[in-house]
Amino acid sequence: MTSRQRKHTKRKLLGYGVAGALALTALGPQALAAPAAPPADGPAASGLQGQFARAAREFKVPQSVLMAVSYRQTRWEDHNGEPSTSGAYNVMGLTRVLPGDVERPTAQDRLAHLNLSGDPAVMKRFDARKAPAAEPSVDTGDPRLHTLDEAAKLIGEPVDTVRTDAGQSIRAGAALLARYQRAATGSLPADPGAWYPAVARYSQAPDAKGADAFAERVFDSVRSGESRVTADGRRLALPADPGVRPAGPTAKATRAAVAPTALTPECPAGLNCDYKPADPNNYNVANRPDNGYDIRQIVIHDTEGTYEGSINTFQDPKSSASTHYIVKDDGSLVTQVVATKDESYHAGNKTVNMHALGIEHVGFAMKTGSWYGEPLYDASATLVKYLADRFSIPLDREHIIGHDEVPGPLDGYVAGQHWDPGPFWDWNHYMSLLGADDCTGGRMPAAGQVVKVVPPFTPRTTTYYDPATKTRTTFDEPVNFGYLYAAPALDAAALSDPYLGEQVATEGPNWANKVVAGDRYVVADRQGDWTAIWYGGQKAWFQNPGGRYTSVVARSAAPVVLKAKGTAPVQVYGRSYPEDAAYAGTGVPVQGSNSASLTKYSIPAGQAYAAAGDPVAGDYYYGGTTLGTLVKGAQTFYPIRYNHRIAWVRTADVQVVTPETR
Repeated sequence: MTSRQRKHTKRKLLGYGVAGALALTALGPQALAAPAAPPADGPAASGLQGQFARAAREFKVPQSVLMAVSYRQTRWEDHNGEPSTSGAYNVMGLTRVLPGDVERPTAQDRLAHLNLSGDPAVMKRFDARKAPAAEPSVDTGDPRLHTLDEAAKLIGEPVDTVRTDAGQSIRAGAALLARYQRAATGSLPADPGAWYPAVARYSQAPDAKGADAFAERVFDSVRSGESRVTADGRRLALPADPGVRPAGPTAKATRAAVAPTALTPECPAGLNCDYKPADPNNYNVANRPDNGYDIRQIVIHDTEGTYEGSINTFQDPKSSASTHYIVKDDGSLVTQVVATKDESYHAGNKTVNMHALGIEHVGFAMKTGSWYGEPLYDASATLVKYLADRFSIPLDREHIIGHDEVPGPLDGYVAGQHWDPGPFWDWNHYMSLLGADDCTGGRMPAAGQVVKVVPPFTPRTTTYYDPATKTRTTFDEPVNFGYLYAAPALDAAALSDPYLGEQVATEGPNWANKVVAGDRYVVADRQGDWTAIWYGGQKAWFQNPGGRYTSVVARSAAPVVLKAKGTAPVQVYGRSYPEDAAYAGTGVPVQGSNSASLTKYSIPAGQAYAAAGDPVAGDYYYGGTTLGTLVKGAQTFYPIRYNHRIAWVRTADVQVVTPETR
């Protein structure tokens, strides 16, 4: 891997804009285990709940409003005082973005994020020597990026104290809400519903509809109540108050309205959406989901830069890159870029692009950003539920996937595949917002069973290495993966990394020794508290005491389980193209390396893998700026969960077996 690739991939792993190579500390067998939880939140007078109560009294803000705003910003998490991907801090999500916090990607960095068609026909006209549109600078003077500074002044505390101290963050957030309410109404009413204007303004959304969307979510929490245990073990509860009637929505003249467009976005009611079309060179005009050209998956991405920069890229005819939607970091706006019927260039894999919708998520390229804000999760989940219902896409992790789960179509593209949305995307929480089945474990699985692996989203010791300065920074942040081992191990020295041999265990971009939350695999073996799954052609082990980190999938709901026919290894494919003969008479040229497999990967006899969907016919869409031609073959493929990515096997090469239910 080149230094440029390391730099690019580290930025992917962190979320946005961090330079240098990354290394994750090789942990011992406790790597997958949740850390010991601190005592639960204490009595109301001393715990975090008490701090909400005291701040509410001090600044005359209804406690339900204060707690609901915090919940809808951060779910009451302090994130150890570390910033989000857009510069929000602590339990109230107050912002502070300075010029030194933001990295502007270079032209070469941005080129690494382009040409995501995965289509040889498109790649021929992509000229890597042409620099993409420049990445706009983040306006770090924007007051919306300095609510932490403003709120710290209101309570007379240093900004670093408000950034790192949860209690002071709550006080500062309450003071800011009170200031907004006085500005809107001239008073601080006792009625929670009357605080709608302050809540809407707290969102920092640039337009009324985006602000109203945040306020509606906050008052949903006030009415329905919320409760949870935070990552550090504190229990908080917001009692339901169903009688609250918010005073909004109100469109203030001071808020700039989003300019109307000639195109109507495909969005659910209640979500603030607009349409800014990509250049026609950056997607294929199609007619999905008609004529067997179906939509099967939704791919989650991050933008690697600003909202404006992403729009510029998608409207640049030289970029050969697009998406279907972009979700702003504060959840205030969803922009559609390509119609759902058309094939956007987003995943770097032609087969995935043909049958998927792409959703990008924006941040400000914070160098140390390590978590995504709740408004972004809320807006994204609202959009995904709408799209999944409209196109009958199952709400599971085989169909709602990250860009990091998309395979390289051919050997030469494997190492260059992307790693977004990265380890800090909380899949467990996101899938719960989608209404998917829970991600909790329960009992020790047996060999042959299908399990969903559910590592908790909890802090793990992580070391970041910068080769430029030869320095290491170690800290604990919640991540969405658990470590995998070549064998049951009792100490860190036993960790090895054979899963993708060209990478080493300490290379940060290496997902090959990690299992990501929600993925489904077939159990290969068990020894004591250790469970092995079939993963990338071999057994991969993780510590699983009492089955805590696996959820056994009932036979009635289990996916098809596949094994190799005979004794020869089965080839694994990075795409599902039709056989050469299918192109005859279509006017479409046979694609380069049309029937090539991923030569380094296979399924040895005796191993079992869970299908990631129904068998599909190999196909290839030859498109462009006008309606193209769909070539469909007789050869069929099963998508499978092979390692950390999805892949395909020919149905003729595998047999379906019944999963164990013991």
